[in-house]
Order: sequence, then C-alpha cells, then structure tokens
Amino acid sequence: MAQSGSNENTGQDRKLYIRIDHVKLTHFVSVAFEKLGVSQEDAKIAANALVAADLRGVDTHGVIRFSPNAWYVKWLREGSMNPKPNIRVVSENPSSALIDGDRGIGMVIGQRAMELAIRKASESGVAMVGVRNSRHFGMSAYYAMQALPHDMLGIAMTNASRQVVPTFGREARFGTNPMCVAVPARNEQPFVLDMATTTAAAGKLELAARRGHSIPIGWALNENAEPTADPKVAQKARRLLPLGGNREGGSHKGYGLAIVVEILCGVLTGTITALNENQDPRGHFFGAIRIDSFRPADDFKTDMDRLIRELKSTPPVEGQERVYVAGEIEFETAKERTANGIPLLGSVLKGLRDVSEQLGVPYELE
Repeated sequence: MAQSGSNENTGQDRKLYIRIDHVKLTHFVSVAFEKLGVSQEDAKIAANALVAADLRGVDTHGVIRFSPNAWYVKWLREGSMNPKPNIRVVSENPSSALIDGDRGIGMVIGQRAMELAIRKASESGVAMVGVRNSRHFGMSAYYAMQALPHDMLGIAMTNASRQVVPTFGREARFGTNPMCVAVPARNEQPFVLDMATTTAAAGKLELAARRGHSIPIGWALNENAEPTADPKVAQKARRLLPLGGNREGGSHKGYGLAIVVEILCGVLTGTITALNENQDPRGHFFGAIRIDSFRPADDFKTDMDRLIRELKSTPPVEGQERVYVAGEIEFETAKERTANGIPLLGSVLKGLRDVSEQLGVPYELE
C-alpha cells in the first residue's frame, strides 16, 4: 500500500533507528531549503511534504532524500532545480489546466497544481491539471489527500526517470510511475491507494542496501537482465520489474499501468521521461472529483464506511491478524510516529548533520 516497507522494521532493524520529533524535523528541513535559496513559503511546503512521507511510513520519499549528495540538496546546489521558479498556467478552461513548473521543486509545483484542481472542481464538479517541466514531487498521497476535506476524490500521479524494463524487455524504458487515489469516508479512515507501478519502488532498494538486507527475486534485474537479490547490484543496473514481476505473475498489467501514467503525465503534458534518457524534467497529473456532482456526499461517505468495514471484516488467512484496506497502515503509522517520533536510520541522520554543517543550519534533532 505504501511505497515503503518501514512497518516491516522489527527485531534487529529497530536498533538502527533513532526517533526524531516531526515538528523539529520539519523546521530543520524548511530552514535548510531557505539556505538553498528557496522562499520561506515554498520551503515550508517542501519540508511538510517530505516529513509527511516519513510520518506515513513512506520512508523512501522522506528526508532520506535530503543529504548533500541526495536529490534536493544536490539539485538546488548544482542549479538543475530552480529555487525560485516562475510557476505559470500555460493553458486552461473551467475544468482543466496545464502548468509549467520552470524546473522548480516538485512538491511546491504539485501543491499549486492540486490547489488549482480543487478550486476548479469546486465550480465545475470535475477538474484535471497537468504539469510539465517539474522535478521529483515526493509522495503521491500528499497531493491526492488534499481533496479529502473538500468532499472530493483526489488523484495524483507522476512519471519518473528510466529504470523499469517492459515485460519481456532487458533494458529500462520508463519509470516507476506512481499513482494515488484518495477517497473520503464518514467514520472510517479514507481509502488512500498510493502505489508505484513496479513490484517495488526504487527507494526500497536503497533502504534494503542501507539495512544490509537482500531483496526478493522479482523486484529487479542485474546488468545482464538476470534476476538479482542484491539491492546494490539492482541499484547500479537500474532495471526494476513492473508490478507482477514476470508475465506469469501479471507484469503486463503493471507495465500497462505505468504507460497509462506516462501518457497522462508525459505525452499529455509534453514531458515524456520515457523518451528522455537524461531523466528530467518530469510531468505530473492531478485530479479532483466533487462527490456531490454525482450524489449527496454524506450518502457516499456512509456507503464508503460500509464498503471499508465489509473488507476489514474478511477473515484473515492463517498467520495474519487482520485484513487491511489501502491507506490504513499509513494512517496508523502516522498516528504512532506523531506521538513517538519518526524512526530514522543513522545513515539518514548523518546526511542531515552534513547538511547542517555545510549550510550552517543548527542541528537540534537528537
């Protein structure tokens, strides 16, 4: 459900982590973004998005990406990411728009685009907003969930850098292309399906490598297009497998879903990463659907409660305690981490200390 396996951290793994208060962490990242030339408002948006991923257990899309040699700090320092972009609407009508992100921070551009989709949907009932010329936008759920307080369904997806092979292929041709659909309920937690279209998100390879773990066969290939259980070999090869792993497991379905995302985020917006070996910029696609355009929102949410309870009442198979619905684990993780702190690997904290030293940001996390 989430793009991270953080909830699988048990036993020996727990010794690798230190709990960090999410408020302090958000402040640190926000100040660091400002030191990198980002405006105060945009820095807060970007920091909130990264820490929100860590709170929900999507550790692959959180502050693990905020070290001197990782994505955001590196890109802002080298100039490939614009700290003060001219985010502009290229074209629009009452129910759609295309935004140019001017190679800015994807989290900031995504926030602006989702806000526009919600505003348009409040008037037209349904709205879709495409984004071109952006960079990595973090966790898809961060945007889709913004529709929930408005009694809307939220949609967010993005294309990504080349690292996934088509079914029957031996070379990468497209990205992990994640998507999220968020749906409100009345008393139950919202349904939030946030998933990569690969068997495993790319960040899971990094987490496995940092922990010293192997990865399951079916996640990735080596440079000879052979299955591998070594995450470092898989990282170097950049040959992830579509959802399903192989044809017998249904990988043609994951492959097809990934290309649907590429069409909406890339072909429709003019930012086709599958045709761009330089990996960036990226395209995104956001949607908002106002429930009362179809039926009363209260009735819809009551029925969502009934559906979710029916699914959760399914008797579990032997060895499992319960059946979950999409987003449930992440909501429980966020509640626990808000109360007790976010568990961060020592190597991640070292990266944050390095950022502190290099940018002159006070390090008051541990």
